[in-house]
Amino acid sequence: MKIIIVGCGKVGYTLAQQLNDEGHEITLIDKSHERLQPALSNLDVQGIVGNGTSFLTQKEAGIEKSDLLIAVTDQDEINLISCLIAKKAGNCQTIARVRNPEYFSELDYLKLCMDMSMVINPEWAAASEIARLIQVPEAMEIDSFAKGRVDLLRVAISENSPLHNMKVMDFSKKMNHQVLICILVHEHQIIIPNGNSVLQAGDTISVILPREKIPEFYKISKLSTLHEIRDVMIAGGGTTSYYLAQILLHSGIHVKIIERDNDRCHFLSEGLPKATIIHADATEHEGLLEEGLSQTDAFVAMTTTDEENVFLSLYANKISPRSKKITKVSRLVLDEIIEDLPVGSLISPRNITTEYILQYVRAQSNSYGSNVEALYRLMDNQVEALEFHVRDNCTLLGIPLQDLHLKKNLLICCIVRKKQIITPSGRDVIRLNDTVIVVTTNRGLQDISDILQGSAH
Repeated sequence: MKIIIVGCGKVGYTLAQQLNDEGHEITLIDKSHERLQPALSNLDVQGIVGNGTSFLTQKEAGIEKSDLLIAVTDQDEINLISCLIAKKAGNCQTIARVRNPEYFSELDYLKLCMDMSMVINPEWAAASEIARLIQVPEAMEIDSFAKGRVDLLRVAISENSPLHNMKVMDFSKKMNHQVLICILVHEHQIIIPNGNSVLQAGDTISVILPREKIPEFYKISKLSTLHEIRDVMIAGGGTTSYYLAQILLHSGIHVKIIERDNDRCHFLSEGLPKATIIHADATEHEGLLEEGLSQTDAFVAMTTTDEENVFLSLYANKISPRSKKITKVSRLVLDEIIEDLPVGSLISPRNITTEYILQYVRAQSNSYGSNVEALYRLMDNQVEALEFHVRDNCTLLGIPLQDLHLKKNLLICCIVRKKQIITPSGRDVIRLNDTVIVVTTNRGLQDISDILQGSAH
């Protein structure tokens, strides 16, 4: 696809990098030559210094022959106007990043009246993901498929867990073949396991299971070390914190927000009357202790600085090791540095934004029998979990899975057929209108037929 990206900040650069890696033709537009330069130096992309809201600039970028324009500047109005002009000038598909809470209730209307393909609010998406992690306290990471009916959970195996020294096939039998281990991380090595793979204390595993089976999974694996979360402390009162508090309060969870800016505290107090808003600096540890850090069920570090968030979560782990910790980070390089530190689950609004957009681009890129309905990048982008909806002309229909020549390091994890959720065996087959969930270390799958050896797009 020919894709124009307006805005070459962190999100724009990441999008350009990943879409370029998948073979798309990328042109970047940004007012600043300095912001464009790293992308032009490091990526095989074109760049134009200019205003994305200018018809002449978009024309120079090739809007009349482009398939998609993605506007991800730090100003919502520029993103919306850029999409409007692109729709009129090139009649291409458009995606806008819109972050202002004032627009939140109007996103569906804006999308409809401006005929945009997608409007994404990264802060709301991040808040929703954090809320899911709080609802399933033991999970380090949770991704949802099949409209919320199936979840992919990442958990750690402790020394006293019955999973220690257990084979994957034995675990499957213990769960009546309703739960599948699809990713195993052992000593930093990522493995798509088979039945003979052995689980060890210190490993992390990702399991896929129907949502209603989560309590049974935790009971059998004895991973239920955290009680239900009823009290959450949030350090930082930014937009993501505001959305998160809305979600949690609606669920009956008590929320306390620590924010250093006095004007922001007044805004939060007016917008979240049921929350407790504390005007204080979260980096002053005595204040956190006074506000009950040692008693809180969950601590979420959401300040504007990655380093602050990491140190706050480390301190929270020292004071309250049994509480749930969630840490917001913006820089990808930081993930690798802190992956072994006890900072809990890592959340990156930028990564969530790129996942949503990549999912859409994958779905639009293929013209075969099925579309990418969901896409998650896991383990520092080394693993992809994809959901396909099987449509007409799929060449895999009716063939037992054991007879398919699947790519290496690829696992068909789940088949959803109407109301039935199937943990597949070799004798199962794929049928028309199935939802098929795949986990793989292979990159760039666009269609269900891509799971076969020799297939490529």
